[in-house]
Amino acid sequence: MSINRISLYHLETLVWIARLGTFAAAAEKLNATQPAISARIGELEERLGAKLFQKHGRSASLTPAGRELVRDYHPIWEELQGALLKSAGFNQLKGVVRVGAGEIAAASCLAPFVAAMKSRWPDLIFEIEIELTAHMIQALLTGKIDLAFAAGSIAHPALKATPIGAAELLWVASPAVAKRLEEGGSAHRPSLWSLPSHSPIYQIMKEALPGLPVAQPAINLCNNVRTMTDIVTAGDGFALAPRSMVLPELNAGTLVAIMTHRRIEPIMFHIVTRASEGDPVIKEIVRHASTLDLDDVDHNSAGILKV
Repeated sequence: MSINRISLYHLETLVWIARLGTFAAAAEKLNATQPAISARIGELEERLGAKLFQKHGRSASLTPAGRELVRDYHPIWEELQGALLKSAGFNQLKGVVRVGAGEIAAASCLAPFVAAMKSRWPDLIFEIEIELTAHMIQALLTGKIDLAFAAGSIAHPALKATPIGAAELLWVASPAVAKRLEEGGSAHRPSLWSLPSHSPIYQIMKEALPGLPVAQPAINLCNNVRTMTDIVTAGDGFALAPRSMVLPELNAGTLVAIMTHRRIEPIMFHIVTRASEGDPVIKEIVRHASTLDLDDVDHNSAGILKV
């Protein structure tokens, strides 16, 4: 056994393969090639005189010896990472942070998050992907992204969702449609535009429908908020949308908020990480993200019309 020839990068590689499940995912996380990752583990196994992984196609599972080493070393690794960052006062965070976000979360809270993080830690580099929630979950589990922003919550035993704030939802329509709704009452059957059923906004919309002072609307679906907003702005129907995503149209007067006396619960946003996440950089970023104020939009500049 040649433990004096074992380096920290050997053990870091071990931890990330154990955490992400494949050599390929660990290579992507550590910005290394897969052959380099395999070589590190080969060296570690040779110097320990023990087999640490059993390969099953593309996946890899720990042997009993590997599980024992990860169990014993993982808390030491976390403490070491944390100590190094604390010694620098968390003033030197750097590296590539891979972020996933749904369309609504991207428009509502991603920009202030990135701006705040870059202001505090200029050397951080962000790689951002706009994805569906199901794709973000898979990307988190396989290590393709480090954290995700989601509208609503994500329930998965291997993931942890931290609430970071809420965004106001508004019923909106073009001025002409708003006037027709106001005049038509229950005699007019309007069009209602919504995101598909997998969206949390769809569920909020469905729960609110019975209390609306309009005839039962014909529900149309669109999987893109921008396109849905354009359709409603062009004069077809009304929609439930995050205020932040329709603020330009509200300010321009091409959309107005309607039925403002009907209370709609705001939509909560969460930052999601792996439940086993031990990287102190990611932990510190999440801690700061949870303090962001998402309610900084000027609420006094938009048109309001009750129906």
